[in-house]
This record gives sequence, structure tokens and C-alpha cells, in this order.
Amino acid sequence: MASDLAVLMRLVASAYTVAEKAGTIVRKVVQSGELGIVEKTGANDLQTLADRLVQKSICASLSKSFPKVTIIGEEELPDEDVEEELLENGYNSLILQRSCPDQYASLKEEELVVWVDPLDGSKEYTEGLLDHATVLIGIAYGGTAIAGVINQPFYNYQMGTGASLGRTLWGVLGLGAFGFQLQEVPDGKRIITTTRSHSSKLVIDAVQAMEPHDVIRVGGAGNKIIQLVEGKASAYVFASPGCKKWDTCAPEAILHAAGGKLTDMHGNAYRYDANVKHMNSAGVLATLRNHEYYSSRVPQAVLQALPSD
Repeated sequence: MASDLAVLMRLVASAYTVAEKAGTIVRKVVQSGELGIVEKTGANDLQTLADRLVQKSICASLSKSFPKVTIIGEEELPDEDVEEELLENGYNSLILQRSCPDQYASLKEEELVVWVDPLDGSKEYTEGLLDHATVLIGIAYGGTAIAGVINQPFYNYQMGTGASLGRTLWGVLGLGAFGFQLQEVPDGKRIITTTRSHSSKLVIDAVQAMEPHDVIRVGGAGNKIIQLVEGKASAYVFASPGCKKWDTCAPEAILHAAGGKLTDMHGNAYRYDANVKHMNSAGVLATLRNHEYYSSRVPQAVLQALPSD
């Protein structure tokens, strides 16, 4: 492959194929019937065999192709040799054909940080809510999420036996977002998507302050951002610490590339430098449109309880 292609587009093209491989691994683990569940900090914070295998696959594959890129994964795994069958060295040819936005055309590997969530929505995955689960690979430069890849391993699983499973969404700031049909919630409708398994009084108060016509409770930050760009929800409201940078980097990049916005509950952007703290301690507010409206509705008590970084 031509090495004169922009590093960013090569990295996104690689991340796409790596994410597709990850989706295959996730499906194989489910088919085996052995999820290998381990509690990390409690019953709502789970790690599965799929988390472990996928992180090894993503981090080893990207490190091999891009040795100078900083890669930060959710799971703390021991250093060990990675089986050849977990490695993916391909590139998506259609992404390689796209022109890199001018502002990113001369970036170097060592300037990029990759944030990996090998299986976002693990709890729901273990409960059989398979479409909530996503594989997230986010790419940041200068502290900003500039590109992302989301694989949904079980997209279409409700269609039954024989359905083609899985899809991959991707986006680059200044280029656009792809792999889905961009849609908006009908005018005048306020549909809030929020946490299914990490609710609290703050979360409920913030959601109710938006005066929603409907509230959807699902797992996974990646899944909620997909709901925004496909017109199933107007805003993702999570007034709580809990989300981490690997949960939001890829979804934020795709949402921003589609014209949306993700911030903390104060309306401030998160940073994705290699040395930042991992917790998004001031919550998450994300919208495809009308971010200012939702930001203006956040109760003062919520803002006081969640100081911005």
C-alpha cells in the first residue's frame, strides 16, 4: 500500500478492518456459549472473554501497523504474545480512496492517540441485548476526537436466522460520517436516550428537565450516538461520572463529523490527549441538533454536583 497516503486515512482504513475483525470475534464468543464473565468493580462493570480477545486483537493489530501511535484500551490485560489469528493487517480500500481533510494531511503517527473500547455495553451483551454492544476505536489529535470507527457486531440480529449480521460506521472531521443513513427526529419532538444500568437521581433530574416527549433507556455510549444520527433520539443525557474517554472518543468523532455535538453537562468539550484522566467526570450531553437548548435546560443542582474538569 502506498506509504505516501495520509497517515490519518491509513489509520482509519486499518481501524475499519480491525473493527470488522473484532465484530467477528464478538459473534464467535456468543456462538460458543462461553462468555467468560468477570466482575471488575461490581455487577454493573463487567468484562467478558470478548472484551479481552477484542482488545488484544485491536491493540496488537494497530500497533503492528502504526508503531508510533499511542493506543489506550479500556481493559488492563497482561503483556503477552497475541495469537496470529487475532491479528488483522488489512485496509479498507474505499477509505484509502478518500482525500484526507487538509488540516490533517500532514499528521505524523506520534501525534495521534487511539482510544479503544473493545466491547461497549458489556452488561447488556451478557444479558442478551446484543444490539446494544459496539466496538469503539476513536482517534484523537491535539486533544480533539477527529476520527472514529464503530462496529455493531449484532446489527440485524432481530431479523432471525440467515440475516447478515453486523455493520461498521466511520467518520472523519471535515470529511463526513458514513455507514448509516443520517436522519433526524421529527421537528418538535424531544426524545432523550439515557443509561439503562447506571441511573441516579441526578440522571433522572437532568432527563426530566429536558421536558422529553419520550425517554429511551439503553446500554452503551456507542449505541446511544447511533440512535442520535439515525433519528431515534434527540439528545443523549447522562448526568453522572461513569463514561470514560474510550466510551466517547469514537462516538464523538462520528457525531461531530455528522454535524452534531458532544460535551460535558456544562457544554464544555472533553480532551483526548494521552495523559488526560480517563473518567468523563462531568457527564455527557450529546445531540445531533439544538445542543444549546439542551445545555440550557440542565438544572443548576446537576451542574454543581458535576464540576467540569
